[in-house]
Amino acid sequence: MNIKEIIEKRQSTRKYKPDPVEREKIMQCIESAHLAPSACNAQPWKFVVVDEPALIAKVAAAAHSMGMNKFVAQAQVIIAVVLESANATSAIGSKIKRKDYTQVDIGIAVENICLQATELGLGNCIVGWFNEREVKKLLQIPFTKRIPLLVTLGYSDDAQRVKNRKRIENIYSFNKY
Repeated sequence: MNIKEIIEKRQSTRKYKPDPVEREKIMQCIESAHLAPSACNAQPWKFVVVDEPALIAKVAAAAHSMGMNKFVAQAQVIIAVVLESANATSAIGSKIKRKDYTQVDIGIAVENICLQATELGLGNCIVGWFNEREVKKLLQIPFTKRIPLLVTLGYSDDAQRVKNRKRIENIYSFNKY
């Protein structure tokens, strides 16, 4: 697949097959995140890969509340994205410009994971609604760290959906707002 085909195919998977995901494919996703650009090359991330079934069940339980994210329990892999400290230049730039570059950096790295997973035939979903404190405890992540996102991976059992997007004319302009 070329990049446009990968982008068109990528969707948030909420139904997974019970087939295990090969470590090689997981590592390809991590390598793609590793190559993501970041402000001042800060690379403010660490990825905790959960592929042990009993631990997946516990992390999935921490992601399931108020009827949200029941599908996480079906995933064969959950990646906890841990926000690490930015380097000095990125941190100073964030303060001066009042923009949290680390959040942008995390988003880019996570999208690299998702696009690589799609290219490898893996379904994936970015999850932001979960009990962060419980996930930290389960994965022995220091209390002072933040986990902005989880990413689920597995072989999709979802049908390919038609993407419902705004009309393209409504999302861009040239030279002025």
